[in-house]
Amino acid sequence: MKKILFILSALVLLLMPLQTGFAQEVEPQSKSDYLVKFDGPAEKGLLKAFGVEDQDIKHTFTKLPVVALSLSDNQAKSLLNHPQIEAVEKDAKVKAFAQTTPWGIPHVQGTDAQNDGHTGNGVKVAVLDTGIDCSHEDLNVSGGHSVFDDAENSDPCNDGNGHGTHVAGTVAGLDNGLGVLGVAPQASLYAVKVLNNDGSGSYSGIAEGIEWAINNDMDIINMSLGGSQSSSILEDFANLAYDEGVLVVAAAGNSGNKGGKNDSVGYPAKYQSVIAVAAVDQNNQRASFSSTGPAVELSAPGVNILSSVPGNSYDSYNGTSMASPHVAGVAAQVWAAKPGLSNVELRQLLNDTAQPLGDSGQYGLGLVQSLDAINQ
Repeated sequence: MKKILFILSALVLLLMPLQTGFAQEVEPQSKSDYLVKFDGPAEKGLLKAFGVEDQDIKHTFTKLPVVALSLSDNQAKSLLNHPQIEAVEKDAKVKAFAQTTPWGIPHVQGTDAQNDGHTGNGVKVAVLDTGIDCSHEDLNVSGGHSVFDDAENSDPCNDGNGHGTHVAGTVAGLDNGLGVLGVAPQASLYAVKVLNNDGSGSYSGIAEGIEWAINNDMDIINMSLGGSQSSSILEDFANLAYDEGVLVVAAAGNSGNKGGKNDSVGYPAKYQSVIAVAAVDQNNQRASFSSTGPAVELSAPGVNILSSVPGNSYDSYNGTSMASPHVAGVAAQVWAAKPGLSNVELRQLLNDTAQPLGDSGQYGLGLVQSLDAINQ
């Protein structure tokens, strides 16, 4: 009797599909989607030998011996070890690489202007900052300069801080289906590294950056930076750039208080030759950190601003540093649309068409508006 039972047990084992272990499964294993490629014609019989049922097979391809199906982990491992199977791969999920339009771009009529064909084409924008990640998928950097000579900071395309890359994305993030859209996606970006990877620099470095921008025929300078101390020499360089036909834009600073009544605009934004830009939120309310005072000239989005950061990544920052490149981008759009304007005339046009928001010490002449300036 024992011998008969032994023979029956052996026959049952022979009829069972091949298993990779000896432990009996208490519960059915969960299944995942796989792609299986045969070394030769796809054989449904081989799959059935491993316990694959008809309902598990999702699709049998005709151009290659590949089957899309559901498998347990054990089935997948066993199939991979079979000599007639070339590959067993998880059916990985994919998603569209969608492009995001940060809220600030339409807020300054950037997308409206783009829809009318105004993309800043041919306008050169020098971003005086921590450098720009020139290899970023969403940026097209045409050149640059670094005021530093040490190994870590001598390359303007090495933005170890991320600030400059973020600013650049707001000015001219490409319209390429990836990442973020900038205000003037066809403007020419130039990385002028005047701040090191720690985000620090000097007035002499800013002056050198301004001089480089003049010598290299930049149209617009964006400076999302500043200090609290005035310098007659730095002012001379800012004035020189303006006299040479460059439009100079800078962040007003982040030294504002809740009441918004102090005079806290930093330098170089405070100089008369520079457009000082304050920050507002999506409701056109002044950001509590935004510096105030009679030097504030224009306002732009500066709260929760999504833009590019090094390594093909994206992040949201706050600050007048984020507001200033909105104005630089709008200026690029308008200047490309009206190339006959001087920098003085362009500045006046941006001021004349700004949307009034309130107290000039907090908002200046108001929110910069691209299409209104182009259409005037």
